[in-house]
Amino acid sequence: MTYRSGLAAAAALFLLGNGAALAQSLPDYMGPISGKTSSTPADVATKDMLALNTGMFELYGDAARIFQKNFLGKHPVILGLFSGAGGRLILYRPGQPPTEAPQVPIVYQLLKSVGHSTMALAEVVGPYVDNADDKSWRGSMAAYRSRMQSALDGLDKTPMQADWRDNNRAILQNNLAFMDECLAAGAIPFAKLEAFGKKQAPLLAKNVAWAAQTQVAHWMTVMADWKTQLGADWDKTYAASNTIYVARQNNVIFSVLAQFFGPDAINTRLMLIETISFTTTPQDMLESLTRIIADRSVGALFFGSYHLMDYELMGGDAREAIIAETRKRGMTTFLPPLVPFGSKQWPTLVTPGPGPASIADLK
Repeated sequence: MTYRSGLAAAAALFLLGNGAALAQSLPDYMGPISGKTSSTPADVATKDMLALNTGMFELYGDAARIFQKNFLGKHPVILGLFSGAGGRLILYRPGQPPTEAPQVPIVYQLLKSVGHSTMALAEVVGPYVDNADDKSWRGSMAAYRSRMQSALDGLDKTPMQADWRDNNRAILQNNLAFMDECLAAGAIPFAKLEAFGKKQAPLLAKNVAWAAQTQVAHWMTVMADWKTQLGADWDKTYAASNTIYVARQNNVIFSVLAQFFGPDAINTRLMLIETISFTTTPQDMLESLTRIIADRSVGALFFGSYHLMDYELMGGDAREAIIAETRKRGMTTFLPPLVPFGSKQWPTLVTPGPGPASIADLK
């Protein structure tokens, strides 16, 4: 404790002690912050009981560090993390330093960068469509046009095969033409933006396909090599990949991992962990994975089910409560089917239905 924090603590004790008698003897300079506090027995009892839950998290944090050390000392772990460079794969082996796989070839990032630049134009002009009186977009577009021209000028020097380069040249040229039209006109009619989108769509679709092929081929090669290295230890290897809402369906890294772990490992040794941002740290992922495994032991201890705590513990009773409440209100209950603890189904949408489900389906 620092001198300053110690002084503050002493002052707090001073102010809370001895009640009204002490308050009467306080000097004037203590007046603005002094006062008599009061708590009912019910308030104190409630606070003491709630402190049990608060203290649980502190105790859990201490135990989790030991659990993680024990877990990593017995099991290889593969973390698949999202990144703008096509992801990161890290292999943890008992008694060895972590091994980080090589990055996806740089052409993956080049393809995505050109594709994203086109979509960024829609973001720049979106708020100003059919609004000729507002010219505040012009500075941002002019600056971005300069970057776009530089990218086009250097395209032939990038590590990209010829047919892919031709496609990206067309995308960049179309971007520049659209920007020049908007800047010259000083306005962004919706018809012009719509025509631009339709013109770029088939070119962008090719970039998406090539980027996916590059990413998948790379990670499949890495995983095949690691599985060979691990040998018999593969069957006790765990893996986890992170995702945010928009990337949870057809998650690339998780889907690649699933090809090597197989159906029986899904939700058992292979987990998809949802996060609130595209990127997260390996340590945060390890902590989340450790908590999942540790909670399973707790579920088995108290309820005899190793996978019970993979699910919301109150979910089953809440389900029955929802059914009862909706009936009381004359509502039709809308709930998913019950699935058993330890379900091996994909942790994403699995029910087929009508409508397009890929870019190819949109054509």
